[in-house]
Amino acid sequence: MTVSGFTFNAFSENTYLLHDATGQCAIIDPGCYEPAEQRALRSFIEAQGLQVVLLLNTHCHIDHVLGNQFVLDTYQVPFLIHEADLSTLRAVPAYAPSYGFPNYTPAEPTGFLTPSEPVRFGETVLEVRFAPGHAPGHVVFYHAPSSTVLGGDVLFQGSIGRTDLPGGDYATLIASINSQLLTLPDDTVVYPGHGPATTIGQERRSNPFLQ
Repeated sequence: MTVSGFTFNAFSENTYLLHDATGQCAIIDPGCYEPAEQRALRSFIEAQGLQVVLLLNTHCHIDHVLGNQFVLDTYQVPFLIHEADLSTLRAVPAYAPSYGFPNYTPAEPTGFLTPSEPVRFGETVLEVRFAPGHAPGHVVFYHAPSSTVLGGDVLFQGSIGRTDLPGGDYATLIASINSQLLTLPDDTVVYPGHGPATTIGQERRSNPFLQ
């Protein structure tokens, strides 16, 4: 499995494309809001000859969902979130204009993620791990064969996700990190929702929030 990333919108949010040898592709957390951002995403997909088959959200804060409807309009694919974040998603239209996104178009999921059911596309199988604390329905996606985890806003290089937003809780977030991320091998690469990639081992050794 290959991970391709883009950084979009005023929050410098990381949008990821997961694709494998079959050419099938899953889009995770599309933050593309401006037309130029949407064109960049679509152009890459076309240039790589990818077939988009799935849209996933790790969680549903505004910066991670701005491009959801664009993806659905363009590719007509299933859209999955954890059900516990449905209220987070549905709250976005009320505050989007005040955050500078007056043209945000809301999208409704077509189904829900559960930790007991892996996500499959092409030859790829992703384990869904429930990791609340930053958002009530936050999940991370783990791909064991490539030692990769798509972590959303749970764990960053040298930091952790915010817990001062609605539905956030510090103790819950730390428990999620300990049970769902630090149980992975040290060489697991973490692709976070903001900032550079890191590894589980690096964060276990040096992240000040985990010492």
